[in-house]
Amino acid sequence: MSINPQMLTPRVAQVQQAYYRPAQQQQQQQPQPQPQLRTTSTVIDDYERWYMEPTHSNRMLLAAKSGIDEEINWALDRISRLTTNEYFTVKGIPSLLEALYEWPEWYAEEGYKATNDTPSLFAPNPQAANKRRHAIECLHILKSVGLNEAHAQELLWTVPTLPLVTKLLENLDPTLDAHVEFVLYALDLLQIIGPSVVLRPQSSPNPIPRLNAILARSSDRSLIMGCFSALSILLSNPANASNLSDSAPAIDAAIRYLPLFREDIGLVDECLNFLYAHLSNVAMSTAFLLRPEISGVLKIFVNILLADQVELDTLTHDVSGVVHTTPSTTVVTKDHELTKEELDALLEMPEPQRCYEWMKTMFVAKQDGELTQVEFWNLYKDIFMQFQDRFPLLVASEVIKNVNLIFPQGQAMVLPGNPARFVVRGVDRRKDIVVAEKFKCRWDRSICGTPAFKSARELYDHLLEHLKSQDISPCKWSKCTQKPLAAAALRVHCLTHIASSQPAPQDPSQSDIITLPSATSQYPIPNPTTRPLPPARDAVITYKAPRVDPSSTALTSLLCIRSLFRASFAYEEAAPRHDADHFGFPGIVDENDDEVTVSVAGDREREAARRGRKAFVGVCNLMKEVQLRDETLMAWITEMIDTSLPFP
Repeated sequence: MSINPQMLTPRVAQVQQAYYRPAQQQQQQQPQPQPQLRTTSTVIDDYERWYMEPTHSNRMLLAAKSGIDEEINWALDRISRLTTNEYFTVKGIPSLLEALYEWPEWYAEEGYKATNDTPSLFAPNPQAANKRRHAIECLHILKSVGLNEAHAQELLWTVPTLPLVTKLLENLDPTLDAHVEFVLYALDLLQIIGPSVVLRPQSSPNPIPRLNAILARSSDRSLIMGCFSALSILLSNPANASNLSDSAPAIDAAIRYLPLFREDIGLVDECLNFLYAHLSNVAMSTAFLLRPEISGVLKIFVNILLADQVELDTLTHDVSGVVHTTPSTTVVTKDHELTKEELDALLEMPEPQRCYEWMKTMFVAKQDGELTQVEFWNLYKDIFMQFQDRFPLLVASEVIKNVNLIFPQGQAMVLPGNPARFVVRGVDRRKDIVVAEKFKCRWDRSICGTPAFKSARELYDHLLEHLKSQDISPCKWSKCTQKPLAAAALRVHCLTHIASSQPAPQDPSQSDIITLPSATSQYPIPNPTTRPLPPARDAVITYKAPRVDPSSTALTSLLCIRSLFRASFAYEEAAPRHDADHFGFPGIVDENDDEVTVSVAGDREREAARRGRKAFVGVCNLMKEVQLRDETLMAWITEMIDTSLPFP
């Protein structure tokens, strides 16, 4: 096979000549020094160069500006993937943003005309389709770039983003499928730069009129949410308050979509954000009260709050106070005395075991208790003296020493004084609570020493003995304050002090103890019906409370209610003018058109406040069902309910 030498490149010819050179000539040829090769970076597997050089000759930048479809596709694909990296900055590649704006601007001015016809969607021109694709990819990249806060400022000040967005919204028809994606990207860019955009009423470009127009006629959910979001961001800036209008189509659209709060909370959330930005302006909230739908809108706002509080916890709160009780029967406290069984058991024990058990039975440890040593010895001696034939008694000193053995906290000591007192501290007599004698005579202010009787008849016969020698005399029963009575009337009165022989019937569930109003209350009292009511024993309040804080949608709804409430109830009557009717001589009335305007405005505000109050009265009962976890927010609800009640 022969090769034409004219078809070979110089390099190939040189290699071929060296290959076919005779062997002798190759041996005689001296080795030539090898040229120094240029060093290159080592390329490893899974490595791809991204061309991030910050120069005007950047490979991706030049490819994006080349006008060659394949190169543009390659550049836009790489830039699109780079924008997801948080380390990528558009400042690093000069003129990159300008290059990305070329295709969207072309489409907003000229390219959209080619897609207005329906046949072009199904049989598009290949060249026009490529350009349209480049425009969409550029908008996608700009949106991804704007998600970084630093890049968002670049989009606002470095390149004409607002004019581009306005052109896309004004020139493109959102009802055409070919334009919907462009409009959505335009809305995304407007939301990115919106917080820093200031729009003048007559300034150009101004996207607000176009956003209102889209909301007035569009049924695309994505477009509706995007327009509401963009309007909320733009109108939240106080510098854009001049663009607010009480007749904007967006208000009617927001009211139209509010009833969908149970089916589409995302759409309703965007509507609420827009309404809150609108109602935050005092003039707009006053104008909103004049709308015929105000009552229905206010009910929807409250129902959004109620729909959000589905998770309620059952909580209990015990408000019962300290309960003081006393037995229903009169009781007294007495020092414990040995019973026959206890005495018989002690008599069988030898000393000192008998002394130990006697102390355990007759005394108790008490921190502030005090008994004299003589009392200890006398109690011991009086009980066991008559039985000393069985076991001899202990001497007094032994008895006192045994106190420390039984009650370690007890201490025998001498208190200084004249004379000195020998006491045992930390020990006291055991007490027994016994029922007071029911039929004990308490005449002569409880001085009568007659033992208790067995029946009411015997006690009454005894009382008659006291009354024999008295004509007109006051009642001397215990603490009775009855005024002097005749003998016959006094005998009848004394019957009121004698207890019944039969206990009063009571319900089986009724307790045997009496609840006192306080710790210092006395029982029994002369007139039980005048006793103050005691605190409830089991006063436990059970109620429902929200488990979690309200959602952002519910909070926005509450803020809208609050704005309308202020516009309805914070209205103050205007101060009287100098030409108003007053007592005295009337002044000169000046014809002034400005004052007439003020009067008309005042009447309009007054009518708005009246309608707002009427609407709040209509939802007052509905608002009573609202429960919020946050105390401050719940205080708002309570305030609005309390303020709405007095108004008819």
